[in-house]
Amino acid sequence: MNKKFVHIDMDAFYVSVEIRDNPKLQGQPVAVGGASNRRGVLSTCNYIARQFGVHSAMPTALALKKCPDLIVLPGRMQAYKEISQQIRDIFVQHTDKIEPLSLDEAYLDVSNNPLHNGSATLIAQTIRQQIYQATGLTASAGIAPIKFLAKIASDLNKPNGQYTIKPEQVQDFIDELELKKIPGVGKVTWQKLQNYGLNTGLDVRNSNLEFLQQHFGKYGQVLWRRCHGIDEREVETERVRKSVGVERTFDKDFYSYEQLNQILTEKLLPELNRRLEPYLLSRQIEKIGIKLKFSDFQLTTKEQQCQTLDHTVLRYLLQEGLNRFDGKAQKKGVRLLGVQVGLSEQRTAVQLKLDLGE
Repeated sequence: MNKKFVHIDMDAFYVSVEIRDNPKLQGQPVAVGGASNRRGVLSTCNYIARQFGVHSAMPTALALKKCPDLIVLPGRMQAYKEISQQIRDIFVQHTDKIEPLSLDEAYLDVSNNPLHNGSATLIAQTIRQQIYQATGLTASAGIAPIKFLAKIASDLNKPNGQYTIKPEQVQDFIDELELKKIPGVGKVTWQKLQNYGLNTGLDVRNSNLEFLQQHFGKYGQVLWRRCHGIDEREVETERVRKSVGVERTFDKDFYSYEQLNQILTEKLLPELNRRLEPYLLSRQIEKIGIKLKFSDFQLTTKEQQCQTLDHTVLRYLLQEGLNRFDGKAQKKGVRLLGVQVGLSEQRTAVQLKLDLGE
């Protein structure tokens, strides 16, 4: 029996919430995130703003150059989380196989849902209608017998639409698919694929597996399998978090180690400790790291194996990050500082009993 995957993706989620709650914003270019003195980057923007070339993860200053009338709002994360829970409550009415990817996006396996005679297309339509009735927000959906294709399909009729790829359509769809639309193919990989004359799924099918592995490493085999319609991944109902981090984008650039260390100690570490607390009940720290983004948007990270959140190690990594480019980086202002902890795998109940001496 063919699997039936649905990928639900809310339409410009954060912005749509803001416009719903403030109808005066309707019909205007709106973005969320990075609102403080043009610092930071956008979390998302509505489709009107996208017509000006604005997109998520774009620096706010650049977005305002492209669209001077852009309304940039600070995020209201608690509001988004509450609405996300409403949406999750709708999902569980249809399946217990749910894999959240973020607050506004999830995979659902509806293979065993008897509703609408088992039609995944009609089930997705029903879910979207229920989301709109409950929240006033629109969602798009992709339906396919293969997981990665469901995600691609959800983007094809945005906003407020859906697209179904039937089992008998899978290979034809992949053959015509631009490789850049396959999850995992970023800008660099896409350019490299084009350099080798690989533009579509059919190009990869007609190529050589050994060649792909030689030039693209492990992902070469993944790409080969995807383009042959092979994706055996199931919906992961419990995604294990591998790291916990905190970062802050500044209203002004900082140049000195002393200033950055003070922010690390007084601002970032208390918040990181708070976020870490529930994970450390069953997990252990394996590594810690520092992330720096400079005024020219150059990014660097420094990590070290460590079993504790050692302030001495973090201060060393901060200094190393500033020195990474032979000291030249110190001449550039730092616009973002982050600290991150890598976590071990989840410990079992038996391991926890041993740890507790039971």
